[in-house]
Amino acid sequence: MRIKKKSGEIVQFDTEKLIRSLIASGATKETANHIIDDIKPQLYDGISSQKVFRLAYLKLKNYSKGHAARYNLKNGIMALGPAGFYFEKFIARIFELQGYQTKTNVEVEGACISHELDVVVKKNNHVAMVECKFHGSKEVKTDVKVPMYILSRFNDLKSVNHSFFSEDEKITKCWIVTNNRFTSEAIKFGECSGLNLLSWDYPMGNGLKELVTQFKVYPITCLTTLTIAEKEILLLQEILTVYNLVHHENGFAKLKLSQSRIKKVLNECQQLLS
Repeated sequence: MRIKKKSGEIVQFDTEKLIRSLIASGATKETANHIIDDIKPQLYDGISSQKVFRLAYLKLKNYSKGHAARYNLKNGIMALGPAGFYFEKFIARIFELQGYQTKTNVEVEGACISHELDVVVKKNNHVAMVECKFHGSKEVKTDVKVPMYILSRFNDLKSVNHSFFSEDEKITKCWIVTNNRFTSEAIKFGECSGLNLLSWDYPMGNGLKELVTQFKVYPITCLTTLTIAEKEILLLQEILTVYNLVHHENGFAKLKLSQSRIKKVLNECQQLLS
């Protein structure tokens, strides 16, 4: 059987790949196999990859909402758009959990022109600029033009003293972060130029997906027990992560949920954080 990707590419349906993704969400192999058996009668040649994901996701929700939220992680991060403002704050949070000081949306003067930086981070006396490239579609990749452009900005800024966290600081490192993937040429150029790249699956084994799982910094947008409107209310309060929601003093106040719904949301949160 063949499936149609969002890009229009037709590929063979890989059952084992789907099973691996379900197991990565926390499901057992037995549960993953049950889900495959359940959705098989609804599959047909030429079905879209999005529909396959949706069918598996809905079945997984019946087993565990926490597992379904993990399975929905990439879509959850994409829901931090459309402009990427929340994505920048989310990335700053990931750096904070790794021991960095952070600032977001910083205006700074370079040797030639002024720049607006998405995130600035500091650790062990090293200051780095972090540029976030947010994409609202899974199929869009960050190509080589992006690191080439950002390298020129880095070069304009690194020779100038700044005062982000203390006096007379120099930017010594540059990160480029995307919620999707880099093209092979972008990775090649970035590595050659000494840029630090972070994408959904790069560096291998330590990409955005692994960092979110390692630090349990799940965005609230991947939760299955909240509506889109409720998530937006939380984002406006800068409650970006599941951890923030659970530990925020008045996190649920503006949502006006019943006690039974609050209990369901908290249960899903605890499944993600456990």
